[in-house]
Amino acid sequence: MFTGIIETMGTIETVISAGTNRTFWITSPISAEFSIDQSVSHNGVCLTVEEIKNGQHRVTAIDETLTITNLKSWEKGMLVNIERCLQMNGRLDGHIVQGHVDTTATCSHVITKQGSWEYTFQFDKKFATLIIEKGSITINGTSLTLFNVTNDSFSVAIIPYTYEHTNMQFLQKGDEVNIEFDMIGKYVNRFMQFR
Repeated sequence: MFTGIIETMGTIETVISAGTNRTFWITSPISAEFSIDQSVSHNGVCLTVEEIKNGQHRVTAIDETLTITNLKSWEKGMLVNIERCLQMNGRLDGHIVQGHVDTTATCSHVITKQGSWEYTFQFDKKFATLIIEKGSITINGTSLTLFNVTNDSFSVAIIPYTYEHTNMQFLQKGDEVNIEFDMIGKYVNRFMQFR
């Protein structure tokens, strides 16, 4: 379980393909603090730490994860958002995030404002019932608030701190991001389907 409050960014150092899996060696300021078998969010995807050495950690994504997320396009040198799992005695500063990405969305607009940034994303309209105006969403692991919600698009506003401390600063029109919809909304939606 996560909060969507990014701790740091990591750099992909090595990408290894084996069968339908992709393994990544990632350097981050907190990689040496991880433990084997720890769950860590990488761009919003919960991955298990398999090995740690020389300030790097290794994780593997299987076919199911690669199909649903943007990890299939990860390459050496990319920066990814990193968050360790929530401690139950800590504050929930973002919102409840599972690290189970639902789908991807494509950045369609980036507007630079005086002191903030506005991003618009397009997504598959089959997920339209899972988002609401001023609701929560996770983009590449970052907890954000939605606005300008339509059946197949939404916008988010980024403050300077989030911009500087996440990979939102590198997002451009046409880029694909990982999306996790609000867990409570998903349960309510599922409940309503069977009423």
